Parts: sequence; C-alpha cells; structure tokens
Amino acid sequence: ILRRNRGGLIKRPKSGGVQIVASGRADWVGSLELRDEPIDEQAMRNTARVMRDVEADVLGVVEVESRQVLRDFNADVVAALGGETFRHAMVIDGNDTRGIDVGLLTRQGFPIGALRSHVDDMLTERDPIFSRDCAEFEVTAPSGARMLLMLNHFKSKGFGSQQSSNAKRRAQAKRVAEIYDERVAMGIKNIVVMGDFNDTPDSEPLSPLIEGTDLKDIFLHPKFDDGGFPGTYGSCAEDNKIDFILLSPALFDRVTSGGVFRKGMWPGARAKRWEAYPEVARKEDAASDHAAIWADIDL
Repeated sequence: ILRRNRGGLIKRPKSGGVQIVASGRADWVGSLELRDEPIDEQAMRNTARVMRDVEADVLGVVEVESRQVLRDFNADVVAALGGETFRHAMVIDGNDTRGIDVGLLTRQGFPIGALRSHVDDMLTERDPIFSRDCAEFEVTAPSGARMLLMLNHFKSKGFGSQQSSNAKRRAQAKRVAEIYDERVAMGIKNIVVMGDFNDTPDSEPLSPLIEGTDLKDIFLHPKFDDGGFPGTYGSCAEDNKIDFILLSPALFDRVTSGGVFRKGMWPGARAKRWEAYPEVARKEDAASDHAAIWADIDL
C-alpha cells in the first residue's frame, strides 16, 4: 500500500511500466506498507493442527511475533484446517527484539481480563530480568471462577556462557516465585505458571520456583499421562523436560486429567518414538521441537 503525503513517487503512463519520478528525498513524502499473507508451509499447518486437536479452552503460546499475527493465524490457518477458532487473543510486547513473545488464546466464555507485564523488572539499570516477559493474564471461566496465568519463556542455554545463562534463569525463576507469592498474599488461589523454562525440574537455576514455592508440576499428578516419555523437547528424554505447567494447590486438587501432545513433533527417522501426523514427513515439517502439555481442570 502506497501512502502519499506530499509530492509524487511514481507515474503510470498509458504504455510501458510504472516509472519512478522522484529524484530526491525532498520530492516525495509518504510511506509504503507491506501486506502480510499467511505462509503456506507444512510446519505452520502442523502447528495449526496441534492447536486444533489439543482442544484447549485456554492456550498459552510461546514465540509469538505479535497479537495481530496470532489473530491472523487463528482466523486463517487454524480455521482453514477445520479448527474451532479462539475468541480472544492477547500478546504483550516483550523485551526480545526478535518478536518471540508469549501470548494467550481463549475460547468464547473464557474472557481475558486484567493484564500485567514485567518487562521493566530489572536486574541492573540496563539489564531486565526477563528475556521476554512474565506476562500475567486473568481469565474467567463460564462458572465465574477466575484464574491467573503467568506465561514465561526463560533464558535459553544456547547463547552466552553457561554461568551467565544459568544466573539469568535463576534470577527469572526467583522473580516469578516472588510474583507468585505476592499474588497468593493478595488472596488469589487459582494460579498457573507455565511456559518454556529452558531447564529441568532438578536444576539449580529453577530451584527458587520449583522448590521454593508450593506450586506443583502437572507431571506429578496421579492422573497425568506422559505418554511413555518423561520429556517435552527434542527426543523427550528426562533431561529434555524443559516445558512446564505449574499449578497452585487449589488448581492441582481440581485436575481431572493431563498429558503431553506430541503428534506435531518429529518422531525420528526410523524407529518412531511416538505417533505423529502423516504430514510430519521430515524434521522440517514439525510443528515445533517442543510438545504441547495439557491439563483438564474442573472449575
């Protein structure tokens, strides 16, 4: 879309192609807006299949470019594969300039209420605690029950030294634990802390959150089925359990079932580790290298 404020940039003669007539920056003032279109790739369609088939009423998402992209993906790609679209979508712009934020999708009857961001929680004057954010979303269920969801994407192990990345994740886990304790002190009982923590439950960096609060890992619920694999990433081995749904005691006690959805992940070339979509014919076709964790909670 070409928008002109002053001057002329192009002309369209009756014969020949479009000609640029501006010879300097003073000759034209305006803007160009590029229209986005859904990318028709197998991996994206498989992501939509996972979003369709997990049948969540409330879906936390990680590495989202923007709210508009999430809305368009929901309306265009998920819908094109026969999925029931989500009614509400919310993304808070985080600290990562690559546009890999955390967001939330909810169904009709599960409105998103109050929002809080922690992008300005600081380690030092120039170093924010959160690589992305610890975004808080209040959601109301059809029963009227409210729950607070805290979405996170902690510092990865892939960049910087091990010492520095461990220290960053520990600071993030400590701050999330503090926020959780603050909300409990406010009288909020139904709390979910979830996301990609980029470390294992027994790791020292996550200990302030895993060991230092009364939050409970959905993997430890007696009605949870891990599908025969203890992890959530890559090969789903035990040392690849880096994605979490942590529940406050009030919610943990109301869990009716839970599991890990891996059909969108690459199952391996020869010995298939788990059932995958037929459309995941190559590693590049995978919806993600992370599984989707789910929990049914009676609210």
